[in-house]
Amino acid sequence: MDTLTHALSGALVGRMLASRRPAAGTRAANAAQVPVWQMVVAGTAAAIFPDLDFVLGWISELTYLRGHRGVTHSLILLPLWGVLIAWLLARFWQRGGRVAAGWRSFYPVVCAAIFVHILGDLITQFGTMILAPFSDHRFGWGTSFIIDLPFTGILLAGLLASALWRSSRVPATASLVLLAGWVGVQAMGRAEAIEAARAYAAANGIVAVEVDAAPRPASPFNWTAIVFDGERYHYAHLNTRRSEPLVATEDDNFIRRFSAPYMPVAMAQWEVRERFGNGSTRALAEQVWNAEDFAFYRWFAMFPVLDHAGEEGDGQVCASFKDLRFLTPGRDAQPFIYGLCNAAGGWRLFEREAGGLRWIDPR
Repeated sequence: MDTLTHALSGALVGRMLASRRPAAGTRAANAAQVPVWQMVVAGTAAAIFPDLDFVLGWISELTYLRGHRGVTHSLILLPLWGVLIAWLLARFWQRGGRVAAGWRSFYPVVCAAIFVHILGDLITQFGTMILAPFSDHRFGWGTSFIIDLPFTGILLAGLLASALWRSSRVPATASLVLLAGWVGVQAMGRAEAIEAARAYAAANGIVAVEVDAAPRPASPFNWTAIVFDGERYHYAHLNTRRSEPLVATEDDNFIRRFSAPYMPVAMAQWEVRERFGNGSTRALAEQVWNAEDFAFYRWFAMFPVLDHAGEEGDGQVCASFKDLRFLTPGRDAQPFIYGLCNAAGGWRLFEREAGGLRWIDPR
């Protein structure tokens, strides 16, 4: 999920877990009381915290790719991050002269907000290393596209309702319940897309090694269904609930235009891509794929297919791969296309961009 959505989710958690102010004259009223707004700020800050791993990009691009959604997103390290952030928040408000309780008062909210951030990333397909630093396996449920406007809208509505009904935690709680329901709808769409892929494989006599579906924008029923037979990827952009194609023009709103390429299951246009291509370039593609300098991409990619292989100028022979996970209809450029060129002195790593090849330091 994007950082704004994470921040909203943390604010909502802070509002939901904030204690009601005790009645005047009671013993609890004389104790240190954390204002609701401080709990909301604590939840927001904690929910943003895991994405501070962007600083890994200051070291190198590959360090960021290897470490993003790593230790700051770890369920194992979550309690430790909770102590650190809760202590920093308590010290900040105490030093600023604002009345605040000790770090233990913030700890439940901080941990819950970090946990919600991790869940928000787990529902996407990018992959989250929840067992870091003991494992770099990337977990992802793949129910949700990485930018989900209804998801963000539900969070925002919950916060606005909480601002109107300040004494009640019901709006925040109801918003989180609605979010769970929305993700459930998306999970239903994913199951339908995978079933459509299995039906396609069975109807065409394909022995499927892997069947999956990648979430797409604009609708919980827009998917790229994927079947891998060990050599080739068969894939189609489809909408599991559509009975007729959706027609969109340039004058239509962006949601309709983004959704139009996804066809009804019965009319899905399946395409086939060889993982390593065929013909004279296959040996080069396999050599690049198995090269030690390309290990990071073998770890990163879920549905890798050959993008291009051959000469790139200056006598360099190159091969690059892309990931079908990021193949979105209507998007001009696809991210995360990496490859190697066999230059003098060994392999040279690059990312393919619209303007050409961008060389990357492999360290």
